[in-house]
Amino acid sequence: MQDNKGTISLGILLMVGFSLIAPAMDASAKLIGDALAVGQIVAARFGVQAAILLPLALLLGWLHRPGGREAALHLVRGGLILLATACFFQALRFMPIADAIAIFFVEPFILTLLGGVFLGEPIGPRRYAACAVGFVGALFVIQPSFSDVGLAALLPLVTAVCFAFYMILTRRMAASMHPISMQAYTGLAALVLILPPLWAFDGSGVAALDPSWPEQRELMLLAAVGLIATASHVCISFALKLAPASVLAPVQYLEIVGATVLGYVIFGDLPDALTFFGIALIVSAGLYVFFRERRLERRPMPAP
Repeated sequence: MQDNKGTISLGILLMVGFSLIAPAMDASAKLIGDALAVGQIVAARFGVQAAILLPLALLLGWLHRPGGREAALHLVRGGLILLATACFFQALRFMPIADAIAIFFVEPFILTLLGGVFLGEPIGPRRYAACAVGFVGALFVIQPSFSDVGLAALLPLVTAVCFAFYMILTRRMAASMHPISMQAYTGLAALVLILPPLWAFDGSGVAALDPSWPEQRELMLLAAVGLIATASHVCISFALKLAPASVLAPVQYLEIVGATVLGYVIFGDLPDALTFFGIALIVSAGLYVFFRERRLERRPMPAP
Protein backbone atom coordinates (compact mmCIF):
# COMPACT_ATOMS: atom_id res chain seq x y z
CA MET A 1 0.00 0.00 0.00
CA GLN A 2 2.83 2.35 0.84
CA ASP A 3 4.44 1.83 -2.56
CA ASN A 4 1.14 2.68 -4.26
CA LYS A 5 0.93 5.90 -2.25
CA GLY A 6 4.47 6.74 -3.29
CA THR A 7 3.81 6.27 -7.01
CA ILE A 8 0.61 8.33 -6.84
CA SER A 9 2.45 11.12 -5.04
CA LEU A 10 5.21 11.08 -7.68
CA GLY A 11 2.56 11.21 -10.40
CA ILE A 12 1.03 14.26 -8.73
CA LEU A 13 4.44 15.97 -8.53
CA LEU A 14 5.00 15.35 -12.23
CA MET A 15 1.59 16.84 -13.00
CA VAL A 16 2.59 19.88 -10.95
CA GLY A 17 5.69 20.16 -13.16
CA PHE A 18 3.54 20.02 -16.28
CA SER A 19 1.16 22.67 -14.95
CA LEU A 20 3.94 25.12 -14.12
CA ILE A 21 5.91 24.61 -17.36
CA ALA A 22 3.11 24.52 -19.93
CA PRO A 23 2.03 28.21 -19.69
CA ALA A 24 5.47 29.27 -20.88
CA MET A 25 4.81 27.39 -24.13
CA ASP A 26 1.54 29.27 -24.58
CA ALA A 27 3.24 32.60 -23.88
CA SER A 28 5.91 31.84 -26.49
CA ALA A 29 3.25 30.98 -29.08
CA LYS A 30 1.33 34.18 -28.29
CA LEU A 31 4.51 36.24 -28.69
CA ILE A 32 4.81 34.94 -32.27
CA GLY A 33 1.40 36.46 -32.99
CA ASP A 34 0.42 36.72 -36.66
CA ALA A 35 4.01 36.50 -37.91
CA LEU A 36 3.63 32.80 -38.75
CA ALA A 37 0.76 30.49 -39.63
CA VAL A 38 -0.72 28.56 -36.71
CA GLY A 39 -0.14 25.31 -38.58
CA GLN A 40 3.54 26.21 -38.94
CA ILE A 41 3.88 26.90 -35.20
CA VAL A 42 2.19 23.59 -34.40
CA ALA A 43 4.46 21.75 -36.85
CA ALA A 44 7.54 23.23 -35.18
CA ARG A 45 6.22 22.28 -31.76
CA PHE A 46 5.87 18.61 -32.71
CA GLY A 47 8.95 18.60 -34.92
CA VAL A 48 11.16 19.56 -31.98
CA GLN A 49 9.49 16.93 -29.83
CA ALA A 50 10.13 14.18 -32.39
CA ALA A 51 13.69 15.36 -33.06
CA ILE A 52 14.57 15.16 -29.37
CA LEU A 53 12.69 12.07 -28.21
CA LEU A 54 13.06 9.68 -31.16
CA PRO A 55 16.89 9.55 -30.96
CA LEU A 56 16.73 9.43 -27.15
CA ALA A 57 14.31 6.49 -27.17
CA LEU A 58 16.42 4.70 -29.79
CA LEU A 59 19.65 5.27 -27.85
CA LEU A 60 18.19 3.93 -24.61
CA GLY A 61 16.55 0.93 -26.24
CA TRP A 62 12.96 2.09 -25.60
CA LEU A 63 11.97 2.34 -29.25
CA HIS A 64 10.05 -0.48 -30.91
CA ARG A 65 8.24 -1.09 -34.17
CA PRO A 66 4.54 -0.48 -33.55
CA GLY A 67 1.97 -2.83 -35.04
CA GLY A 68 -0.94 -1.66 -37.14
CA ARG A 69 -3.33 -1.14 -34.21
CA GLU A 70 -0.74 0.71 -32.15
CA ALA A 71 0.25 2.89 -35.10
CA ALA A 72 -3.41 3.82 -35.56
CA LEU A 73 -3.67 4.76 -31.88
CA HIS A 74 -0.57 6.95 -32.20
CA LEU A 75 -2.18 8.72 -35.16
CA VAL A 76 -5.36 9.27 -33.14
CA ARG A 77 -3.37 10.66 -30.21
CA GLY A 78 -1.32 12.80 -32.59
CA GLY A 79 -4.48 14.10 -34.25
CA LEU A 80 -6.12 14.94 -30.92
CA ILE A 81 -3.16 16.86 -29.51
CA LEU A 82 -2.55 18.49 -32.91
CA LEU A 83 -6.11 19.84 -33.07
CA ALA A 84 -6.05 20.82 -29.39
CA THR A 85 -2.81 22.76 -29.80
CA ALA A 86 -3.84 24.47 -33.04
CA CYS A 87 -7.18 25.63 -31.60
CA PHE A 88 -5.54 26.97 -28.47
CA PHE A 89 -2.75 28.80 -30.31
CA GLN A 90 -5.38 30.33 -32.60
CA ALA A 91 -7.43 31.44 -29.57
CA LEU A 92 -4.35 33.15 -28.10
CA ARG A 93 -4.30 35.52 -31.08
CA PHE A 94 -7.59 37.01 -29.90
CA MET A 95 -7.69 36.43 -26.14
CA PRO A 96 -5.55 37.06 -23.06
CA ILE A 97 -3.66 33.95 -22.11
CA ALA A 98 -5.28 33.67 -18.65
CA ASP A 99 -8.81 33.88 -20.11
CA ALA A 100 -8.04 31.18 -22.68
CA ILE A 101 -6.52 28.92 -20.03
CA ALA A 102 -9.49 29.49 -17.72
CA ILE A 103 -11.97 28.45 -20.43
CA PHE A 104 -9.79 25.46 -21.25
CA PHE A 105 -10.13 24.33 -17.66
CA VAL A 106 -13.41 22.66 -18.22
CA GLU A 107 -11.02 19.93 -19.41
CA PRO A 108 -10.23 18.44 -15.97
CA PHE A 109 -13.96 18.02 -15.34
CA ILE A 110 -14.41 16.38 -18.73
CA LEU A 111 -11.40 14.20 -17.95
CA THR A 112 -12.80 13.22 -14.56
CA LEU A 113 -16.07 12.12 -16.16
CA LEU A 114 -14.31 10.32 -19.01
CA GLY A 115 -12.06 8.55 -16.50
CA GLY A 116 -15.16 6.95 -15.03
CA VAL A 117 -16.67 6.05 -18.40
CA PHE A 118 -13.61 4.71 -20.24
CA LEU A 119 -11.17 3.73 -17.49
CA GLY A 120 -13.62 2.51 -14.87
CA GLU A 121 -12.24 4.89 -12.25
CA PRO A 122 -14.72 5.41 -9.38
CA ILE A 123 -16.55 8.75 -9.31
CA GLY A 124 -18.75 9.44 -6.30
CA PRO A 125 -21.56 12.00 -5.94
CA ARG A 126 -19.27 14.54 -4.27
CA ARG A 127 -16.92 14.51 -7.23
CA TYR A 128 -19.86 14.92 -9.62
CA ALA A 129 -20.98 17.92 -7.55
CA ALA A 130 -17.47 19.40 -7.71
CA CYS A 131 -17.48 18.98 -11.50
CA ALA A 132 -20.81 20.80 -11.68
CA VAL A 133 -19.41 23.71 -9.65
CA GLY A 134 -16.39 23.82 -11.95
CA PHE A 135 -18.57 24.00 -15.06
CA VAL A 136 -20.53 26.88 -13.53
CA GLY A 137 -17.22 28.66 -12.90
CA ALA A 138 -16.24 28.10 -16.53
CA LEU A 139 -19.47 29.77 -17.65
CA PHE A 140 -18.53 32.89 -15.69
CA VAL A 141 -15.29 33.02 -17.69
CA ILE A 142 -16.78 32.19 -21.08
CA GLN A 143 -19.59 34.77 -21.02
CA PRO A 144 -17.49 38.00 -21.01
CA SER A 145 -14.89 36.45 -23.32
CA PHE A 146 -17.59 35.48 -25.82
CA SER A 147 -18.93 39.05 -25.72
CA ASP A 148 -15.45 40.45 -26.46
CA VAL A 149 -14.05 38.07 -29.09
CA GLY A 150 -17.05 36.07 -30.33
CA LEU A 151 -16.62 32.50 -31.54
CA ALA A 152 -12.88 32.55 -30.78
CA ALA A 153 -13.88 32.08 -27.13
CA LEU A 154 -15.10 28.58 -28.04
CA LEU A 155 -11.71 27.47 -29.38
CA PRO A 156 -10.37 26.65 -25.88
CA LEU A 157 -13.47 24.47 -25.40
CA VAL A 158 -12.48 22.45 -28.48
CA THR A 159 -9.00 22.21 -26.99
CA ALA A 160 -10.47 20.97 -23.70
CA VAL A 161 -12.48 18.18 -25.30
CA CYS A 162 -9.60 17.03 -27.52
CA PHE A 163 -7.11 17.16 -24.67
CA ALA A 164 -9.36 15.17 -22.34
CA PHE A 165 -9.64 12.36 -24.88
CA TYR A 166 -5.89 12.62 -25.48
CA MET A 167 -5.31 12.15 -21.76
CA ILE A 168 -7.61 9.12 -21.61
CA LEU A 169 -5.84 7.49 -24.54
CA THR A 170 -2.46 8.37 -23.01
CA ARG A 171 -3.51 6.71 -19.75
CA ARG A 172 -4.45 3.51 -21.58
CA MET A 173 -1.30 3.35 -23.69
CA ALA A 174 1.04 4.35 -20.85
CA ALA A 175 0.35 1.05 -19.10
CA SER A 176 2.23 -0.91 -21.79
CA MET A 177 4.65 1.62 -23.28
CA HIS A 178 7.51 3.75 -22.05
CA PRO A 179 6.41 7.40 -21.78
CA ILE A 180 9.41 8.66 -23.76
CA SER A 181 8.64 6.31 -26.65
CA MET A 182 4.97 7.25 -26.56
CA GLN A 183 5.70 10.98 -26.76
CA ALA A 184 8.27 10.37 -29.52
CA TYR A 185 5.67 8.57 -31.61
CA THR A 186 3.11 11.27 -30.79
CA GLY A 187 5.39 13.96 -32.19
CA LEU A 188 6.05 11.88 -35.31
CA ALA A 189 2.34 11.14 -35.81
CA ALA A 190 1.42 14.83 -35.47
CA LEU A 191 4.07 15.73 -38.06
CA VAL A 192 2.71 13.12 -40.46
CA LEU A 193 -0.70 14.75 -40.14
CA ILE A 194 0.27 18.45 -40.33
CA LEU A 195 3.04 18.53 -42.96
CA PRO A 196 0.88 17.54 -45.98
CA PRO A 197 -1.64 20.40 -45.38
CA LEU A 198 1.21 22.89 -44.95
CA TRP A 199 2.72 21.73 -48.25
CA ALA A 200 -0.67 21.82 -50.00
CA PHE A 201 -1.57 25.32 -48.74
CA ASP A 202 1.85 26.90 -49.32
CA GLY A 203 1.23 30.19 -51.13
CA SER A 204 -2.56 29.82 -50.86
CA GLY A 205 -3.11 32.85 -48.64
CA VAL A 206 -5.02 30.75 -46.08
CA ALA A 207 -3.70 32.36 -42.90
CA ALA A 208 -3.78 29.29 -40.66
CA LEU A 209 -1.93 26.97 -43.08
CA ASP A 210 0.15 29.14 -45.41
CA PRO A 211 3.75 28.88 -44.12
CA SER A 212 6.39 31.58 -44.37
CA TRP A 213 10.09 31.75 -43.58
CA PRO A 214 10.61 32.82 -39.92
CA GLU A 215 13.02 35.53 -38.87
CA GLN A 216 15.52 35.03 -36.03
CA ARG A 217 13.05 36.14 -33.34
CA GLU A 218 10.40 33.71 -34.59
CA LEU A 219 12.96 30.90 -34.84
CA MET A 220 13.89 31.35 -31.19
CA LEU A 221 10.25 31.40 -30.13
CA LEU A 222 9.51 28.30 -32.21
CA ALA A 223 12.39 26.51 -30.49
CA ALA A 224 11.04 27.60 -27.10
CA VAL A 225 7.56 26.31 -27.97
CA GLY A 226 8.98 22.93 -29.00
CA LEU A 227 11.36 22.51 -26.05
CA ILE A 228 8.83 23.54 -23.40
CA ALA A 229 6.12 21.40 -24.97
CA THR A 230 8.42 18.37 -25.02
CA ALA A 231 9.42 18.76 -21.37
CA SER A 232 5.87 19.36 -20.16
CA HIS A 233 4.33 16.45 -22.05
CA VAL A 234 7.02 14.04 -20.91
CA CYS A 235 5.99 15.04 -17.38
CA ILE A 236 2.33 14.39 -18.10
CA SER A 237 3.03 11.01 -19.71
CA PHE A 238 4.99 9.79 -16.68
CA ALA A 239 2.32 11.22 -14.37
CA LEU A 240 -0.46 9.31 -16.12
CA LYS A 241 1.56 6.12 -15.89
CA LEU A 242 1.84 6.49 -12.12
CA ALA A 243 -1.54 7.83 -11.00
CA PRO A 244 -5.23 7.71 -12.03
CA ALA A 245 -6.36 10.40 -14.44
CA SER A 246 -9.20 11.49 -12.16
CA VAL A 247 -6.71 12.09 -9.30
CA LEU A 248 -4.33 14.09 -11.48
CA ALA A 249 -6.95 16.23 -13.18
CA PRO A 250 -7.47 18.78 -10.36
CA VAL A 251 -3.71 19.39 -10.06
CA GLN A 252 -3.81 21.01 -13.50
CA TYR A 253 -5.50 24.04 -11.97
CA LEU A 254 -2.04 25.27 -11.03
CA GLU A 255 -1.70 26.07 -14.73
CA ILE A 256 -4.21 28.91 -14.25
CA VAL A 257 -1.88 30.52 -11.71
CA GLY A 258 1.12 30.30 -14.01
CA ALA A 259 -0.88 31.59 -16.99
CA THR A 260 -2.23 34.55 -15.03
CA VAL A 261 1.24 35.56 -13.83
CA LEU A 262 2.85 35.22 -17.27
CA GLY A 263 -0.06 36.98 -18.96
CA TYR A 264 0.29 39.96 -16.63
CA VAL A 265 4.11 40.13 -16.66
CA ILE A 266 4.57 39.69 -20.43
CA PHE A 267 1.36 41.05 -21.97
CA GLY A 268 -0.12 43.24 -19.22
CA ASP A 269 -3.32 41.18 -19.29
CA LEU A 270 -5.25 40.69 -16.07
CA PRO A 271 -8.63 38.90 -15.81
CA ASP A 272 -11.62 41.03 -14.82
CA ALA A 273 -13.64 40.48 -11.64
CA LEU A 274 -16.14 38.09 -13.25
CA THR A 275 -13.35 35.98 -14.72
CA PHE A 276 -11.55 35.88 -11.37
CA PHE A 277 -14.78 34.71 -9.74
CA GLY A 278 -15.13 31.94 -12.31
CA ILE A 279 -11.50 30.92 -11.83
CA ALA A 280 -12.05 30.84 -8.05
CA LEU A 281 -14.99 28.46 -8.49
CA ILE A 282 -12.98 26.22 -10.81
CA VAL A 283 -9.96 26.10 -8.51
CA SER A 284 -12.08 25.55 -5.40
CA ALA A 285 -13.88 22.62 -6.98
CA GLY A 286 -10.60 21.13 -8.17
CA LEU A 287 -8.90 21.48 -4.81
CA TYR A 288 -11.88 19.88 -3.08
CA VAL A 289 -11.58 16.81 -5.29
CA PHE A 290 -7.81 16.72 -4.82
CA PHE A 291 -7.81 16.88 -1.03
CA ARG A 292 -10.66 14.42 -0.79
CA GLU A 293 -8.66 11.94 -2.89
CA ARG A 294 -5.61 12.38 -0.69
CA ARG A 295 -7.72 11.82 2.45
CA LEU A 296 -9.23 8.65 0.98
CA GLU A 297 -5.75 7.39 0.06
CA ARG A 298 -4.64 7.70 3.71
CA ARG A 299 -7.46 5.50 4.96
CA PRO A 300 -6.22 2.04 6.03
CA MET A 301 -7.02 -0.78 3.64
CA PRO A 302 -9.65 -3.25 4.96
CA ALA A 303 -8.33 -6.60 6.07
CA PRO A 304 -8.69 -9.33 3.41
